[in-house]
Amino acid sequence: MGLLAYLKTQSVAHLLIGFVFVVSGLIINFIQLCTLLIWPINRHLYRRLNCRLAYSLWSQLVMLLEWWSGTECTLFTDQETVDHFGKEHAIIILNHNFEIDFLCGWTMCERYGVLGSSKVLAKKELLKVPLIGWTWYFLEIVFCKRKWEEDRDTVVDGLKNLSDYPEYMWFLLYCEGTRFTETKHHISMEVAESKGLPKLKHHLLPRTKGFTTAVHCLRGTVSAVYDVTLNFRGNKNPSLLGILYGKNYEADLCVRRFPLEEIPEDEKEAASWLHKLYQDKDALQDKYFEEGTFPGTKIKPPRRLWSLLNFLFWATVLLSPLFASGFEVFASGSPLLILAFLGFVGAASFAIRRLIGVTEIERGSSYGNREMKNK
Repeated sequence: MGLLAYLKTQSVAHLLIGFVFVVSGLIINFIQLCTLLIWPINRHLYRRLNCRLAYSLWSQLVMLLEWWSGTECTLFTDQETVDHFGKEHAIIILNHNFEIDFLCGWTMCERYGVLGSSKVLAKKELLKVPLIGWTWYFLEIVFCKRKWEEDRDTVVDGLKNLSDYPEYMWFLLYCEGTRFTETKHHISMEVAESKGLPKLKHHLLPRTKGFTTAVHCLRGTVSAVYDVTLNFRGNKNPSLLGILYGKNYEADLCVRRFPLEEIPEDEKEAASWLHKLYQDKDALQDKYFEEGTFPGTKIKPPRRLWSLLNFLFWATVLLSPLFASGFEVFASGSPLLILAFLGFVGAASFAIRRLIGVTEIERGSSYGNREMKNK
C-alpha cells in the first residue's frame, strides 16, 4: 500500500475533509442567507450567485469521487445526445439503487457545467439536514411530503417558479420515490400485479404524479428528458464511506435523450409513457448483467480541475488556522483547553458521520414499505 493509499484510510484525513466541508458549508449558508436581500431587487442575480455558492459546496463531494477515490464514470450514449449536455434545460430520470447514485449524477453535472444549477424533487425531511437542506432551500429546490394530496400545490408552484431560471438546469427525478430494497421491490411488484402492469426485476414501480406534473409545468422551459440508467462494474454496491476510504469504483451510465415533444401532454398517456420507459430500463439492466456493458458509444468525459481547486482553496483557508490553534492549545499545557479542543474534534467527527448516514441504504426511509402496502 502506497503512502497516499494509506492516508486515505486514516480517520484523521476523513476528519479534516469533513471539517472543511462542514465549516465551508456553514460559511456558504451564511452568505446565501445574506443574498436574500438581493431577491426583491434582482432575482436573476440572486439565482446566479446561489448557483456558484452551491457549486462551491457540492463540488467538494464531487472531488471525493473524482480525485480522492479516482472513481471512473463512463457514459453509454451517442455524440448527438452529448452535444446537448449543458446547453439546455432538462429533466433527468435516474434509477435509485445505490447510496452514491446522486454523486454520480452530480459528477456528470460538474463535467458539463450545470452542478450549481442542478435541481431535484426532494423529500421534505431533507430540508432539516444542515448544509444539504439549507443549501437546497436557497436554490429553490422543490420539497415534498410524498403525499400527493398535500404536495400538489407546493410542487406545482415550485416548478412554475423555475420557468424563468437564468442558468441551464438539470432537474432530477427519482420516479421510484425511494431507494430500491428487496422488501420494497416485493411490495411494489404486488402493486404492479394488482394494477395489471408488467413486473420489473431491477426497479420499483415508478410514481407517475411527480413526472407528469414536472413535464406539464416545465413544458416550454425544458427541452428534453434524459433517461439515465446507472450500474457499477463487478456487481459492486459502493457507499459514501467507501469513497471516503479511497475505494475506486467504475460507474457506467446509459443515457437516452427524449425531446419533450415526444412525451404526451395528456396525463394518463404521459404516465403510460413513463411505465414503458421503466420497462425499457429494466431490459437495459438485464443486458448489463448479462454482458457487463450498456448499448451505445462509450464516452468518458474528462475531469475538470475546478472541483479539486475549489477544495484546495477551502482547505487552505480553514485548515491553516485550525492547525495553528491546535498547536497553541497543546503548547499551553492547559488540561481544560486540551479537553475542550478534543471535545470539539469529537463533536465534529460525530456530525460528519451523521451527514454520511443520510445516504446509507439501511437508514433509508420506510416510504415504499408503508405507502405501497396501503395501496
